[in-house]
Amino acid sequence: METLSHVDVLARFGHALSDPTRARVLIALREAGAYPTELAEQLGVSRTSLSNHLACLRGCGLVAAVPEGKRLRYELADGGLRKALEDLLSTVLTVDSSVCDAALAGRGCC
Repeated sequence: METLSHVDVLARFGHALSDPTRARVLIALREAGAYPTELAEQLGVSRTSLSNHLACLRGCGLVAAVPEGKRLRYELADGGLRKALEDLLSTVLTVDSSVCDAALAGRGCC
């Protein structure tokens, strides 16, 4: 088991949130654990696509697969992630579109 620095943790979290589907998976799992089939249906994505996203989130250390008989249930890997997601979701951002939109054309902005 590897312990990551704060910068590495934030980089992995940022990578996970950079994809809308992965962000939606994390938001769904903050409510409760779920099975892949249910998550795919809830999010309106294919099971193959969801499987790839779950593998990425597992690799980042953000979700864990919990065996339940022959099935796997996915949940947030750490209880602190639920609070972190709730804090992020309650944040109000004021976007300066004159700066961000121009930079988006060159992919240099969020």
